[in-house]
Amino acid sequence: MNDKTRPRTLSRVAAVQALFQSEQSSQSAETVIDQFVRHRFGDVPGHGGLDDGHVTEAQVPLFARIVRTATLQQDTLDAVLISALPETWPLERIDPVLRALMRAGAAELWMADGPPAKVVINEYLDVAHGFFSGDEARLANGVLDKVAHLLRPAEFAETQS
Repeated sequence: MNDKTRPRTLSRVAAVQALFQSEQSSQSAETVIDQFVRHRFGDVPGHGGLDDGHVTEAQVPLFARIVRTATLQQDTLDAVLISALPETWPLERIDPVLRALMRAGAAELWMADGPPAKVVINEYLDVAHGFFSGDEARLANGVLDKVAHLLRPAEFAETQS
């Protein structure tokens, strides 16, 4: 992915990374947001692009809003994710990067003023393909689709008979 062509997607990639970092290091969301803004966003001399962990064109407000929403609403969003996961896959069993991705996607779906649910799902499917080469993207797609139907049923009402 060209990190200069899709700033909103890059914001989502960074949000997944930040949520993962926050969970793994037990740092607050605000600390991780600050670290990303200072060290990963914008042109950092001597550092490359996405492959080096830098998201030069990411939109900071979107990134921060996703991370904050995922963190502040984590208990509620985790309950929704648990209800969308197969019973044999407890949330704690999910790969931590995939868990961060699903939390970020659920956070955006939680935002009533966010993009349409199908756009959010497609964006996180693209992000999942950037992190995983196996069935993880398919699992994320299925879970986020269920979450979207739970959190934004009106967007799917006209497609149901």
